[in-house]
Amino acid sequence: MKVAIIDDERLARSELRRLLDAHPDVEVVAEAANVADGVRAITHMAPDLVFLDVRMPDGSGFDLLESLPGAPAVIFTTAYDEYAVRAFDVSALDYLLKPIDPERLARALAKLDQERQSPQPKPAPTDGKVFIQDGGRCWLVALDSIRLFESEGNYTRVYFEDERPLLLRSLNALEARLDPACFMRVSRRHIVNMAFVTSVGSAPGGGMALVLSGGERVAMSRRRAAVFRQASRL
Repeated sequence: MKVAIIDDERLARSELRRLLDAHPDVEVVAEAANVADGVRAITHMAPDLVFLDVRMPDGSGFDLLESLPGAPAVIFTTAYDEYAVRAFDVSALDYLLKPIDPERLARALAKLDQERQSPQPKPAPTDGKVFIQDGGRCWLVALDSIRLFESEGNYTRVYFEDERPLLLRSLNALEARLDPACFMRVSRRHIVNMAFVTSVGSAPGGGMALVLSGGERVAMSRRRAAVFRQASRL
């Protein structure tokens, strides 16, 4: 199991390394002392598990998760217990208080090992999740539950269930992750999950208008409407 340790305290990283030495199936492949270096380390090394501190000089562990294209398995390690609820809201595997108890660490690793060994169905093309932090709230959202992405400058507004938080990521960056068989770029500002389209109507100038299950109405230009008609065989 490949592991990354992201913590601004050198002694804390060393102590966690020492504790992990007792687990021969664990290999520490990366360390970082801040959010920016942590993002680079995780992106480059693709660890199976990240031990993640909450407070760091250039941001929080939640900021780091929001900067990643995908959500890895995470165990938060911190001296502060007030973040526990928030950590489990984003589906953290565990939350370990410093100084880390060896038995608690062993149970957390066993939990991940059990999850990895459990038979899993073959993932669909849209499987995957995106971590969103907007103000004091966080979500770990399945991509195929999102009905609409709407560009707002350097941010993207994400529509799912009754929520519409802002994600600090461009629409173009998000588009690269999405299955084109399910998601369609219908305008400069919008990507639509076709599974949530409830009706299609005409619009002035030869364009079209889509109505989504959440009530959103999204306009398409004539050029994109022609592509939509061909894709939908309309």
